[in-house]
Amino acid sequence: MNDVFQKISHRIDTYRDAMVDLQKELTVVPAVGPLNGGDGEMLKARLLKKLLTEMGFSIFRHFDAPDGSVTGGLRPNFLTQLPGRDNSRRIWVITHLDIVPPGEPGLWSSDPYKAYVKDNRVYGRGTEDNQQDMVASIFAARALMDEGVLPVHPVNLFFVADEETSGGKGLYHVLDLPEKIFDTNDLIVVPDSGNPEGSLIEIAEKGILWLEFKTTGKQCHGSKPQLGVNAFTAASHLVTKLARLRDIFNASDPLFDPPASTFEPTKKEANVGNINTIPGEDIFYMDCRILPQYTLADVMVAIGEITKEVEKEFSVQIEVSPHQYVEPAPPTPADAPVVAALERAIEKVYGLEPFPGGVGAGTVAAYLRRRGYPAAVWSKTDMNAHQPDENCLIDNMLGNAKVFAHLFLQG
Repeated sequence: MNDVFQKISHRIDTYRDAMVDLQKELTVVPAVGPLNGGDGEMLKARLLKKLLTEMGFSIFRHFDAPDGSVTGGLRPNFLTQLPGRDNSRRIWVITHLDIVPPGEPGLWSSDPYKAYVKDNRVYGRGTEDNQQDMVASIFAARALMDEGVLPVHPVNLFFVADEETSGGKGLYHVLDLPEKIFDTNDLIVVPDSGNPEGSLIEIAEKGILWLEFKTTGKQCHGSKPQLGVNAFTAASHLVTKLARLRDIFNASDPLFDPPASTFEPTKKEANVGNINTIPGEDIFYMDCRILPQYTLADVMVAIGEITKEVEKEFSVQIEVSPHQYVEPAPPTPADAPVVAALERAIEKVYGLEPFPGGVGAGTVAAYLRRRGYPAAVWSKTDMNAHQPDENCLIDNMLGNAKVFAHLFLQG
């Protein structure tokens, strides 16, 4: 195996320019989901399938999800496969097609949808999240094809939609289909989280609550506050009172980084359009990541008690609406076969000793764990996701491709 892996590794090194070119081609297509103001991932999926076909991939299966909010009415989920010698298990690398919007354009050094190379990095929206490992997994599989190496087990590269929002049109949709395409014996890797050293194999995730808080008062002229009820003032007090959640749910678990549950106000919607009007409505959002020892229902009860205090104090109405409600999934065992296989590959390629851990970020691995599939999340990543000037270190693409290739060669 060592001799074969060395051949594959050298082949991957020759793909450097081709990997950068694929990054550039994929970045041009703004695959933003409709909940984030985009038209979905179908154009990117079609482009990717065309390029995969040109590389020599020939086996494809589609599991597209109906969605009337996008052009064409479908969200793409598809796989390509390398056959293997032993069908007793399959190896999966699952990456996502969708990206988040660029955010404030002025914070970018260049057009976020025109990828460019600088200082050994590829810059552009989506280049790290999730194209770094999408490209790495593709070229790992291509290296086996180009070297004429048949993997021990079938290798499936799965490209899913809707990861950045609900997952309902992506892997959730696939898992709800009558056909069960995964097996508990499979080795499933989701390269969508990690650390800059490449040492973290993520086996557990916190629960996720994305909440919208709509405060309703009474609009009036800014000079006559006694005639209205300032929704913005009440909402501002609510934000500060919600900080008490950190004291209520104060457990610590060293498996996770950070080790505590987090409760962070994030997005704020515009209210009135002029300075001299007191707003009668105000909307803000909160991102909560909850340790597995707590239930999301208990968190919602505590939030309900705090909102009632503010409603009574300021004579407003507050509506709390979940945008994501994802209970913590059972962790993947630290000694699961997929973890052991990743450990061997990481040690071989990067020369370090990896460790299992938990994160607050949500990945599609949680959906799999909830259905009993022991998935592992791994990537060597500089953690630029969702930031202005998002970028991918080219050496990470090459190194991670070698890790995936080693995984594909294991029996």
